[in-house]
Amino acid sequence: MTTTTPARATLIAASLAASSAQTIVVAALPGFQRETGAPLSAVAWLLTTFMLASAVATPIAGRLGDLYGHRRVLIASLGLLIAGTVLAAVAAQAGSLPWLLAGRAVQGASGGVLPLTFGLARHLVPPERQRGTIALLSAMMGLGGAAGMVIAGPLADLLGTPSLLWVGLQLAVPAAVGAIRLPETPSAAVSGVDLPGAALLCGTLVGLLLVISQGAAWGWTSAAVLGLGAATLALATGFVWVQLRTPVPLVDLRLLRTRAMAVTNLTALVVGAAMFSSVALFPQFVQAPVSTGYGLGGSATTTGLVILPVALGMLAGGPLAGRLAARFGAAVPLRAGAACAAVTFAVLALRPPPLWEFYPAGLLLGIGYGLAFASMGLLVVAAAPADQTGVATGVNTIARTVGGAAGAQVASAILAATAIAHVPTLRGFTIAFWTFAVIAAVAVVTAALIPAPAVREGEPVGRR
Repeated sequence: MTTTTPARATLIAASLAASSAQTIVVAALPGFQRETGAPLSAVAWLLTTFMLASAVATPIAGRLGDLYGHRRVLIASLGLLIAGTVLAAVAAQAGSLPWLLAGRAVQGASGGVLPLTFGLARHLVPPERQRGTIALLSAMMGLGGAAGMVIAGPLADLLGTPSLLWVGLQLAVPAAVGAIRLPETPSAAVSGVDLPGAALLCGTLVGLLLVISQGAAWGWTSAAVLGLGAATLALATGFVWVQLRTPVPLVDLRLLRTRAMAVTNLTALVVGAAMFSSVALFPQFVQAPVSTGYGLGGSATTTGLVILPVALGMLAGGPLAGRLAARFGAAVPLRAGAACAAVTFAVLALRPPPLWEFYPAGLLLGIGYGLAFASMGLLVVAAAPADQTGVATGVNTIARTVGGAAGAQVASAILAATAIAHVPTLRGFTIAFWTFAVIAAVAVVTAALIPAPAVREGEPVGRR
């Protein structure tokens, strides 16, 4: 079965809607802080809560899509995105941080959109167009995240922070309407969802991010941090034990037995941590007061303009990844993308960057985003059996999301640990930039270990 151009556009719109919802609050976090009266450390969970919910929902949605058909689960996921957006928007207008966090959690439950669109594309897109479609869908997740931050600044300055949430409906509703019109994909013969695994995964992720984000404040050797760390390790061990013994696991760890899948997901974790750190670092640096000696005193609009080159770089990097993969194999653009990130952070760490320097740096980082994320989608879909596309891409999305959430929290923790009177210092930014330059360089090394045969024109993406 093949899909029409409007149906292909629906898959792209769905990916764009879910990814832009994730980051659209970033540039306006100081505004949410003022309007809710909460500390910035608490407001930062507007991003982390979304990513946590997304990390848990992604494998569930991928599994449900493989079992019952990707189309109907995609419709449900977009429905959660719409409901969460409305709840968060109403809460933002009321100035209620608890309800705003609840809305963001419901929005994050739509995180399974990416593996679901991959599953639909694999079944509905003609073989000769699969590589380009998969690369484009992968790139849309990064592009949507950048686009969310770009439009957030001007909208927040002009219409207020609640407008950031209402605008998400303009993407989510048309995507849901289009998804209703898509043909359904085949369903698997088995059924069942691993709810114990979902609970253990949720507990593991919450514990991990709490340790990262609160370690400096509580004390790294305090009883609270050590106890929470031990509990997190126990939950993670329990999760692995359950997944290896459950007939229909939430995350099929057996998929990681192949070198291609294991190393690709490890690289996704590391790349996600490096690249998502910019979500925490760029807005904080640009909006830091001039009185700090390094800050640029920018507004939310200025932050959006700084992120614009990132989005433009992604537009270039995504299609480029498909062409490079066709010629050299998908591991090559992945390595190149990680190298772009390493160079970007190293340059920013050398001296206090003036405003103009963020524009070429953001462009290079965006190209790296596009190359890395598009190629990871190609690698995973090529390595996975056709009937496990949803769960395989779900595992990769979890790795990328967990890495991203950890990267953002590590960046925030470094700034908090080196802050003076709750104001980030130049020393903190320098340490953070060098830290993520090294992390991105590690991703270059792990990507070099991926066995990546080139996908040949005219073959299905999953054929090996």
